[in-house]
Amino acid sequence: MITTSKKIENFIEDSDEWYSDLELKVLDLEKELTEWRESRTRDPGRGSEGYGSPPRREREMLRARGNVQHEPRRSADRAGRSAQRARGSADRARGSAPRARGSAERAQVLIERGRRTARRRGAGRGRMIGIASAAVLVVLVIGAMVVLRKGPSWPPSVATVKTEIITACQNPNVVSEPSQVNFACDTGTSQILWVFALMTSNNDPGYVDAKTGRKGLEPITPAQGGQIAWSLNLHHPYNPFSPVDSLEVAARAINNIIGGATLTGANGRPAVQPGLESKPENCARYTGSAAIISRAGFPSRCASPVSTREGQAALAADVYQRWMPGAGPVAAQNVSVLFQNAGNPGDPQVQAILKTLPNPGRQ
Repeated sequence: MITTSKKIENFIEDSDEWYSDLELKVLDLEKELTEWRESRTRDPGRGSEGYGSPPRREREMLRARGNVQHEPRRSADRAGRSAQRARGSADRARGSAPRARGSAERAQVLIERGRRTARRRGAGRGRMIGIASAAVLVVLVIGAMVVLRKGPSWPPSVATVKTEIITACQNPNVVSEPSQVNFACDTGTSQILWVFALMTSNNDPGYVDAKTGRKGLEPITPAQGGQIAWSLNLHHPYNPFSPVDSLEVAARAINNIIGGATLTGANGRPAVQPGLESKPENCARYTGSAAIISRAGFPSRCASPVSTREGQAALAADVYQRWMPGAGPVAAQNVSVLFQNAGNPGDPQVQAILKTLPNPGRQ
């Protein structure tokens, strides 16, 4: 395999030969020009007819006339040019070796160390790669922040109340008697408990309303809560500041409001208290059908279950107005919106309602 230095030496030698040939051609042209001038001087009578004709043509014309008087001189000239060419070749041969060695040394240095400009270009590329890598990293970090950024959510207290609801709903006595309505603790509707707690006390079990005396999550007085606690077989006395106790009382109260209750009157006879489902017009609103089921000693109930999202939200709004004394239509509508969007805290209406929660029990 031919090395790089050898290629460079061959290139230099080829260049020297080309330069030598060029030098000889220049000498030939100078000599021919001199001969032409001399011939013009010896034959001035030709005037402008032959002016500008090449010296070679002039020599051919002289040779045709048999003029050979200058032939010895031309032979001597050719001999002189040959000698001069030989001297020039010898001189170049003597100088080509150092030039070749110098060129080979320079080539070796370039191979081992590289060009200074090439190193600069390599360093520039390195900087560009570093900048590009940093830019890509910044884009990835920003993208991750956008993807991982949390959207709108419920207040942290909602998660706490949901855990407390699981405990409270383990009490089997939270269902209404004798209709066995359990809207407050059913899987698809249990959010009514934390929505009510959020609206009335901002999920604070230590809440106290100085105007009404209401405490905890319940919208009723401690005495009323104590009465319900008996039917729940709760420990006594009932503690309104205990979130689990308060949620159990709330669940039983909500179920009684919906399904009604049968109590024992002062005369010892059953006293039937109707619920929201005891009215045909309400059943038409909740279920789409006004049909009801009536039994002696039992509150009437809707013949069809309340299963649609809209029907459940309407029922939750009506329960709130009965459960929270003094609650108006605006508060009831807010409850309906929160209930329907239990899994969508980013809803614009939900976010607007959450901003009104510092004093939710005074709407």
